[in-house]
Amino acid sequence: MDDMCAAFEGCVMLIMNCEKYAAKAKKQKKEWLKDLKLPYYHVIGDPGLEDDYVFQDKKRVLWVKTNDDYNSLPKKVVAAYAATRSRFYDLKYIFKTDDDQMLQFGDANAFFQRITTMLINAEKETYKIHYAGNIVNVNQSYISQYHKIHPELPIDLPVMATKYCSGRFYILSEEVVDELLKKKHYIESEFLEDYAIGYYMDDLYKVTMKHLATNVFFKDMDLWVD
Repeated sequence: MDDMCAAFEGCVMLIMNCEKYAAKAKKQKKEWLKDLKLPYYHVIGDPGLEDDYVFQDKKRVLWVKTNDDYNSLPKKVVAAYAATRSRFYDLKYIFKTDDDQMLQFGDANAFFQRITTMLINAEKETYKIHYAGNIVNVNQSYISQYHKIHPELPIDLPVMATKYCSGRFYILSEEVVDELLKKKHYIESEFLEDYAIGYYMDDLYKVTMKHLATNVFFKDMDLWVD
């Protein structure tokens, strides 16, 4: 194992994708994922699977037994976390991002090495970062207007007061993953994935919550597939 692979030991990145937007995954693989040594999988839903999940290592795809539409994203994310937790016995952190994100740095390995170094250094200083990303502070509950962007969503979705990391890119520790899986049925009942992850997370894990300027690290993909 070379030094770079050793730096990523226990870390897995999950990229939410769907068959409809296969071209987005293809573009990511041609560009910033091309030489990435961090293990990653594009996550696709298939309600017809015989098993709860299937890893296709050569294709870097994780199939989970859920619907593949936008409203099923919370179910897909939780299913992917459960599959990854079962498959990787040495799991330490899950990195989550989406298929419409492009890393703005030329060397993806160097970028993620900085991220893992940050996590390791925090543990050496006797505290652990359990949750990291672009922190959204919801000080007062409100009704989401996100259906104006995704009309398939209900128009009366409440967003309760909480702190969560935006779905563009966030990090979860193994402890948080285990805790969230105990609450999977609550998360599956939601429609806004990133909010649901933060809302149902125990505040204990937010004490060392780390803000990351993900809008600086990532940008939205120019390619959109209808």
